[in-house]
Amino acid sequence: MAQSPRDDAPEEQVELNAKLGDAARGSALGRLAGSDDGTVTAAGLLGAIGGVRGIVEATLPGLLFVAVYAIAQDIVPAAIAPIALALVFIGARALARTTVTPAVGGLVAVVASAVVAMLSGRDEDYFLPGIVINAAYGGGMLLSALITWPLIGLAAGFLMNDGIAWRRNRQRFRAMQWLTVMWAGLFAVRLAVQLPLYFTDQIALLGGVKLAMGLPLFAPLLVVTWLVVRAAYRDRG
Repeated sequence: MAQSPRDDAPEEQVELNAKLGDAARGSALGRLAGSDDGTVTAAGLLGAIGGVRGIVEATLPGLLFVAVYAIAQDIVPAAIAPIALALVFIGARALARTTVTPAVGGLVAVVASAVVAMLSGRDEDYFLPGIVINAAYGGGMLLSALITWPLIGLAAGFLMNDGIAWRRNRQRFRAMQWLTVMWAGLFAVRLAVQLPLYFTDQIALLGGVKLAMGLPLFAPLLVVTWLVVRAAYRDRG
C-alpha cells in the first residue's frame, strides 16, 4: 500500500511507529483500507463498521430505549431494557466464542447513560454522555486542525507507513486538514440538532435523531475519508 518506514530510524522510533501503525490499521479507517488494492466495496464498508452483528449491537439498544420510553414514559424501564439487551449480546458472543469487546463497549455505554440519568433525576440526561462525547471529539478534531496537527492526518500517516512525513507535503497536509475539519463538522452538526431536543426534553425524538445521525452519517464520511487519503497517496503505489 505504501513504502516502509526508514530502516535507519532509531529502534525505539521504529517500534513506536509499528504500534501506531497497528492501531491505525485496527481503526474503522484501517479496516476499510484493508483490501489489497484499497478499493471501497460494500463488504469492506460493512466490515469496517463492525459487520451485521456490530450494526445490530450498535443500533438495537437505542431503538429499544426509544420504544420502551415511548410506551412507559419512565426512564427506569427504558434504561434497563438496553442494558439487558447488551448483556444478551455479550452472552451470544461468548457462546459463539467470538470477541466480546464490542458488546462490552456497548454495555458500558448504556450503563453510563442510565447511571447519569438516574443520579441526576432528569430523564433527558440519558443522552448527556453521548452529547459530551460528540463535543469532545468535535472539539479535539477542530483544535488539532487549528494547531496544524490534524488528527485524521496522524491516523492516515501511520496507516500509510508515512509517520508524520505528510506534514511536509503541501497537498497531503491540506487534504488531512480538510478531512479533519469535515469530521469536526459531523460532530458539530450532531450537537446542533441534538442539543435543542435535549434542552426541551424531547426524549423519544432525541433518541430517534441520535440513531439517524449515527452510522448513516459516519459511514459515508468514512468512505470519503479513505478515498481522499488514497488519492493523496496515489504516487506512493
